[in-house]
Amino acid sequence: MSTDQTQPAAVGDLPGRRRVAVVTVGVVFWTWLSLRWAYHNTVLDAVATALGVPDLIRSETAVLAREPWLPTAPFANAAETLTAVGADLGPLGLLAEWLAWPFELTAFAIEGGPAMAAGAFITVYLTLASMVLGLAIAVPLSVARVYGGRIVGTVSLAYTELVRGTPLLAQLFLLYYGLPLAEEIEGLGLVGEGAVPRAAVFVAIVGFTINSSAYQAEYIRGALQSVDSGQLVAARSIGLSKAAGIRHVVLPQGLRYAIPGWTNEFVYLIKYSSLAAFITVPELFRQARIIASDSFRVTDTYVVVAVLYLALVLTTALAMDRLEAAVAVPGLGPADER
Repeated sequence: MSTDQTQPAAVGDLPGRRRVAVVTVGVVFWTWLSLRWAYHNTVLDAVATALGVPDLIRSETAVLAREPWLPTAPFANAAETLTAVGADLGPLGLLAEWLAWPFELTAFAIEGGPAMAAGAFITVYLTLASMVLGLAIAVPLSVARVYGGRIVGTVSLAYTELVRGTPLLAQLFLLYYGLPLAEEIEGLGLVGEGAVPRAAVFVAIVGFTINSSAYQAEYIRGALQSVDSGQLVAARSIGLSKAAGIRHVVLPQGLRYAIPGWTNEFVYLIKYSSLAAFITVPELFRQARIIASDSFRVTDTYVVVAVLYLALVLTTALAMDRLEAAVAVPGLGPADER
């Protein structure tokens, strides 16, 4: 009797425990990334300059930005010990080698951590900038598709289909190699200093913004169409114009319904940001290629970078899930209750 009463509670607690574990790992991961970015992107150096810190301390800070913050020797020694033991075990030595690999991988990850973190900064920078700028374009595009006239709706449709129907890599190549966009950006003096010193980064932001705006427009269009048409009729009946009804009644509901689609787009952008490596952007994937070519440890490099991408994706999905729950309207409920 007591077993039947306690078992459901234990099973019900399991998702919550997993969520706590993901949140804990995410906090550690983002704390490490934030501290790395603060050193690498001269944030601390700027603060030290403002405070009049001696050049010696500032130079030590610069060295610290390029060095791993954990010792690699314990993990490397453990891997060597297991490998040596495996050499004496004959056929069972393969098992020892497999047990040694995680220690070798950990030591390698610690050593490559500074460069990986620098690349992750560009990846996050590209993703956030492209999502925000893409949203600013996507909202009027989706409204034009749903509520605009024939001409406006056709123009919006042509834009979204043209962008979604062509490969993102081809769009990036056109912007970077086919158009003098990078030269124009350099001529404006927007590059050369600060956290993003490469003109290619801005070209990538333009390309990702254009691509993301088309996909976000489709997500928002579907969300707007899921709002009952009577909502706009009711808004007009109390004296609001069509534009005001869309802005104050339909959009607040539709944008909430679009959050699952945004989560999907966020995940896609995090992974598709790796395409920026092909136009010389030093993001996470390009840093991994450099490390792999220098160390000749291709498998280890891409295992580490895959773990970093997975951490970015999982924490982003969790944050968007919390956002959806936070902005849910009472009575309408989240997506799974509609």
